[in-house]
Formats: sequence, structure tokens, C-alpha cells
Amino acid sequence: MHLGMIKVAAAVPEVKVADVSFNMRQTLQLMQQAAAQKAEIIVFPELGLTGYTCADLFRQSLLLDQAEENLQMLLRQSAKLNLLCVLGMPLRVGNALYNCAVVFQKGEILGVVPKTFLPNYGEFYEKRWFHSASDAAETEICLSGRRVPFGSDLLFCCGSVIFGVEICEDLWVPVPPSSLAALAGANLILNLSASNEAAGKHTYLKSLVLQQSARCCSGYVYASAGYGESSTDLVFAGNAFIAENGTLLQEGRRFQTCPQLAISEIDIEKLQAERRFRASFADARTATAWRKIAFSLTQSPRFSLTRPVAAYPFVPAEGKRKERCEEILSIQAFGLAQRLRRSGARTALIGVSGGLDSTLALLATARAFDLLGRSRKDIVGVTMPCFGTTDRTYQNALALMKALGVSSREVDIKKAVLQHLQDLHHPTHLHNVTYENAQARERTQVLMDMANQLNGLVIGTGDLSELALGWATYNGDHMSMYGINCSVPKTLVRYLVEYAAQETTNKKLTAVLKDILATPVSPELLPPQGKDIAQRTEDLVGPYALHDFFLYYFLRFGFSPAKIYRLARQAFEGQYKPAEIKKWLQVFLKRFFAQQFKRSCLPDGPKIGSVSLSPRGDWRMPSDAEAAPWSEECKNL
Repeated sequence: MHLGMIKVAAAVPEVKVADVSFNMRQTLQLMQQAAAQKAEIIVFPELGLTGYTCADLFRQSLLLDQAEENLQMLLRQSAKLNLLCVLGMPLRVGNALYNCAVVFQKGEILGVVPKTFLPNYGEFYEKRWFHSASDAAETEICLSGRRVPFGSDLLFCCGSVIFGVEICEDLWVPVPPSSLAALAGANLILNLSASNEAAGKHTYLKSLVLQQSARCCSGYVYASAGYGESSTDLVFAGNAFIAENGTLLQEGRRFQTCPQLAISEIDIEKLQAERRFRASFADARTATAWRKIAFSLTQSPRFSLTRPVAAYPFVPAEGKRKERCEEILSIQAFGLAQRLRRSGARTALIGVSGGLDSTLALLATARAFDLLGRSRKDIVGVTMPCFGTTDRTYQNALALMKALGVSSREVDIKKAVLQHLQDLHHPTHLHNVTYENAQARERTQVLMDMANQLNGLVIGTGDLSELALGWATYNGDHMSMYGINCSVPKTLVRYLVEYAAQETTNKKLTAVLKDILATPVSPELLPPQGKDIAQRTEDLVGPYALHDFFLYYFLRFGFSPAKIYRLARQAFEGQYKPAEIKKWLQVFLKRFFAQQFKRSCLPDGPKIGSVSLSPRGDWRMPSDAEAAPWSEECKNL
């Protein structure tokens, strides 16, 4: 394993029906190719050593003898490969014949898993030749000169990697064997299959694999029969899937006349973290007894990643953009609508800066008022220019409020802040944290008092990324009466505003949203340099793209700094140098631990996705926790 991941392969060889020696050679070639690519486990199709479509030839002793003889040859010839193989073949046990998966590694058979559910409908007649695993009395069989475990109750274990095996139809029943295996600890399911093609079947099959991997919170490797199987009545196109917890990592190409390998990595550490997070997963465990068989992973501990690592894990996949953005905006609007209705507030007040966060908050608030059938004029956008306000953001704030049809007010806070600094005997030329925070707290005071005046709620604009980094003034912009953006990270804020700019038919709104998107992110607390913003957030705390990436894997899966760093290098290759990633990861860890006290007293706000920092929900952390162990590992990268 490397980075808590195991590299797996789904193999689809060319077969010749009943030509066992040919099929063995094809199997060996694909095993060699997979080993060369540093795969650690490889899965072949159902009955792949003989061919699935042998039909009544399965009654021929010669075919069955050759299958066992060629298995022995394969064991000898593959003994030096650092690879665990799961091969499909027919096996005689006593007076019965079973459709089996043989698990072997470095020339030794670890166990044999017979198929449990035999299809006997439509085009399938498996009960004509095979017995079900549930009929077997044997728990061991003699194979290749030694006694080996036999049964559908086998789990194969190597440290944190635990896999179970099921065969084709086993997946299609109401309670697949893989469900029980997962509850017994299996985090990887291997399926040997021979599923024929039919119009529309491929889409359903893929959804079945993905859904089962999600239900089991597991990796799922599926290899199905392909070119060379008999086409007397059916066509086998060679499906190959590698899935992880509902996500398709790799898919082979169907209807290929040449052998193929689908290779990817299953993140076992991620699956374990997910299972620990889902307490109900452990609650579903049964008392069913399973036999556990040990194996070892002897592959080199390092391999290159082939699985995709999304640089923007919070941002929806492109094909789901409209659906997901509408859903997020609706969650925000629906949460605020309930809060407005329950509180009896007549108005909603938002400090509109002309930046991304207040723009999203205003867009979502407008939706909430539309949802309630209330006039947008009861939304009061407040501009509060001060020392760092530029004309660009000021004009954008005004244009945004006008385009959305909300009420607007302006309170110039310069005099109030200057008076406050004078009262503190603080020099106005000293542009330190006191100078900056005095402005942020004055703005919050104005909004809170105006809310009292107008029987309203102050809508918070701070986002999840800022909360993670503590990039908020305590009891300043940190505080509100409802934090509508509290679980929306900065990369997603930008994405949602882009979506709103594209979807609206209001040309003036589109224009102002596009200019807001093009404006550098800044708190605008320092005097501008000419007409330009003097204070760029990402120059100070680092790129939000990186911080959101760090946040996702740190919170969602509890990954170590070393693993987050390695994944970030993969995701941002060519965009950020390794030294930059390490630098900003150190900043993230330092700020995340140091700023917990701000998150311990956050206002209410709606949870949007799988990551939230609410102290009443997803994240409960002592404010004085030590960052040293994480920082030390990061320093040593």
C-alpha cells in the first residue's frame, strides 16, 4: 500500500471457449502487465479459465481436468509476481460442480469462493451445471495438492485491507453477499462476472456497481467476460469497473477485440474514515461468522497515482452544475426563509461590500424573500465605506443592490472609526490589526443597531474558508444573526456567483456579477494604492484553492498532512510548486488550530455539504488544542 491506497486491476482477457491452455496464457500475460504497472490485486471474469459459455461442456471430465492442470501451471509461472489474483473457473467438489473464484498469490492458493446465487431465468441456465455455495457441506477442498479453505464465508485480510468475493448474479439479489461481507469488515469487494449485453443493461449495471460500493462504503472491482465468448445467442462486451464509495474511478472500454486492463487505486484509509464517521454502519453489523484468511502485500510501497484527484473537491462536477447550484442556493434560501418566518423579522440587513461573499448572501436572501412572497424592498443592503474602500467595489455594491431590486442605505463609518481610534490613543498612521478590526467591528455595530431599528435580522456573509482560517474579526464580521454562507467554501462561493451570472436574464445583474468575479478578494481595510486594492487576501493567507483542498481532506477524512500534501501535488501539478503547497499547508494548520475559539461561538447557519464547522454539529474541537504534531509532520515533508 502507498498513502493508504491499494492499486487494483480489472482484467478482461480474450478467451477461446473450452481452450483452457490458451485462456491460461492470456491470463498470465495480463497478470504480468498488471504487475509491471504495480497493481497489487487483479480480478478476472467469471469462469474465465474455461470460458463462461461452455454450456454442457461443463459436464466433460476433460475440460474440468484441464482447468485444474492449467491452474497448477499458472500458479508455477506466476509465482514470482508481486500480485494477488482472483480467477474464475469450474471446480468439482465431491459429487457437485461449483462456479468458483480461486484466490492465489505467489504460487499459493489462499482460498476458493463458490458462487451463491445461480441465475436460472431468461438466457441463464446455471443450475443445469452448477451447485450453489449454500449447498456445500465442505469447508476445505483439495486443490493443486493441498487443502485450501472453501466457502462463501471467506474474507481475505492484510492489515487494513480486507476483501470479499462475489460472483456476477450475487450482486443482483436483494441482499448481496458483499453487503454481509462489508458488515463483517470487508472494505474491498471483488466481483467476477459474465454479464451479457442488452440494450440499456450497461447503464443499469454501472449504477448497480456504484450503488453497492456506496451502500457498503467500499471499493468495488468488477471484471466481466468479453471478446471470445460464444455469440450463439448472446454478446459479451467486457465490462470493467473500479468504484469507490459510489464514485467511478476507472472504466474499461466495451466491445474491444483485444485484452484490456482497468487499473486504479482504492483509498482504504478514506473508506475507513468514512465508516468511522457513519456510526450507523457499525450498528448494522450482524453476528454471522466469517473465516479470515491472511495474505501479504509485497508490492513496492510507492506507486504513481492513476485515480483522479479533483483540485476543487467542493465544486460540483460539470455535468451536475445546474442541479447542484440550484440545490445549494435553495438550501440557503429555505433556511433563511424559516428563520425569518419564525423570528417575525420584517427586514433582512446585509453589509454589501461589492465582494464575492456579500454578493452570494444577497443572492440567496433575495431567493428567500421570493420564496416567502415578500417584497425585495424589505431587504436592506448597507454600504459602509471606510479607509480601504475602492471606487470599484463601492460602485459594484450599488449596482448589485439596484439590479436585485433591494433597498439600499449608506453609512460612512470613517468619522466613527477615527473617533474610536482617538479614544484609544491609537495613531491613525499605524495600520495594524487594531486599525483594521476597528473598521470591521464598527460595521457590525451599525448593522446590529440598524436591525433593531428596522425590526430585522443581520445576515452574515462570512464563508467556510474564512472560518477555517479564522480570517474574520472576532465579534466583527465574525458575528451575525444568521450566517447564510457559513458552510460554503470560497471556491464554491465563486462557482455559485458564476452560475448566477450565467443563468440570469437580467443583463445589468450579469454585468455587475462578472465584474465582482474579476475583483481581487480583499477585506479592504487598508487605504488603496491609487485606485487599486492594497490588501489582497490570497497574498496574505495563501490561495483559497489550496486551503479549500486542505480543509476538505483534513475535516472530511482526517488525513495526515503528509497524505494531504501528496494528494495536493497530484491535483495541482503544474499550477503550484511542491514548496508552495508545503508552505501554505503549514499556514493552514497553524491558523486552523489557533483560530478555533472563533468557531466555538458561531451564529446559526445552514449546513450545505458534507463539511461544516458548526460547533453544534459537525466540528467540536477544544480551542486550546495543540497543533504541534501536525505541524511537525508538515515540516518534515
